[in-house]
Amino acid sequence: MGAWARIRAFLPSIRIPRSAPHKEHMADFEQAEPPAVALAEAVPALSGDGCDVLALDVIIPTYNRAALLSRTFESLLAADLPAGLAVQINVVDNNSTDDTCRVVESFQTRFAQANLTLRYWFEARQGRSHALNRGIAETGGALIGLIDDDEEVDARWFACVRAVFNRSEVDFIGGPCKPRWSTAAPVWLPQGYGAVLGLVEAGDKVQRFGDDYAGMLMGGNAVIRRAALQRVGLYAPHLGRGSRDLLSGEDQDMSDRLLATGARGEYRPDLVIYHYVPPERLTKRYYRRRVYWNGVSHGLIDRERPQAVPYLLGVPRFLFAQALAGVGEMWRGLWSAPARRFNGELALWHLAGFLYGKHLHGRQN
Repeated sequence: MGAWARIRAFLPSIRIPRSAPHKEHMADFEQAEPPAVALAEAVPALSGDGCDVLALDVIIPTYNRAALLSRTFESLLAADLPAGLAVQINVVDNNSTDDTCRVVESFQTRFAQANLTLRYWFEARQGRSHALNRGIAETGGALIGLIDDDEEVDARWFACVRAVFNRSEVDFIGGPCKPRWSTAAPVWLPQGYGAVLGLVEAGDKVQRFGDDYAGMLMGGNAVIRRAALQRVGLYAPHLGRGSRDLLSGEDQDMSDRLLATGARGEYRPDLVIYHYVPPERLTKRYYRRRVYWNGVSHGLIDRERPQAVPYLLGVPRFLFAQALAGVGEMWRGLWSAPARRFNGELALWHLAGFLYGKHLHGRQN
């Protein structure tokens, strides 16, 4: 019997009604979603072939990106699969109208030949958080991997996961998200806002989240122990992107909640993914909108969990200092440094978004 066949025998049968109601935010797991989407207990490590077998569920939320999803699949098939790691790939289709389902079906045989399991789930409630939560609830592996449908994993991605989680003290890991440019990067591209394009690069050293590494756990390249998620709850749908806005706070919220419970996380320079950057994201208009809505997201989070810092007008004072420094950058880069000038401008957009998120978003009626 194959590794995943043995592991699946331990999993509970979980079915989620497509029309199931949901609550917008969770203080703990029981409040996160209705009982039908409760987190399954993690499958224990099984012994086989002289080593423990770790079960990894990779969850890929997707919406109308069939062509890019094919590239994601190709990278997963090309990656080295180490002994002792049983991998299931879980595609969560979030109302796609393209060929997503057909693409998944076309790869079934190849994944089976590579000793990988490929599963397809449909989530009707629109939003990345809903799709992630569906994938988490439908699976039971001890490890939950998260990547996006416009990414490709490095050949050593699985090997890194297996090596790190042999150590019981690590609860979650993240790593570099490197660009796969569709066209040359513009000269005005700011250095301080890589997250707008889903890019992360923090050097070649292992760093601990919250101590050595001040960044957040990006949901496009993360692996989390199921036990850690059972302590903190699922992703927050009300902080994710909707049909009319670009909210993007679910990853920051999850990262904060993990650290608040004492979970240990590491930035791993060898956990690498490559993120496709389309031409439409290499515009100033796109940057301004994303930074503004990122500010809105942080303002919403701050409503729920104020920071232990001085405030002015309901906003952390350091944000005003950053905006003021941004004005200085705009002035100094006025004639010679377009990237520096635009970097300064974005600090103002972030402050404006934070003010709106903290005081106005959702309260207009």
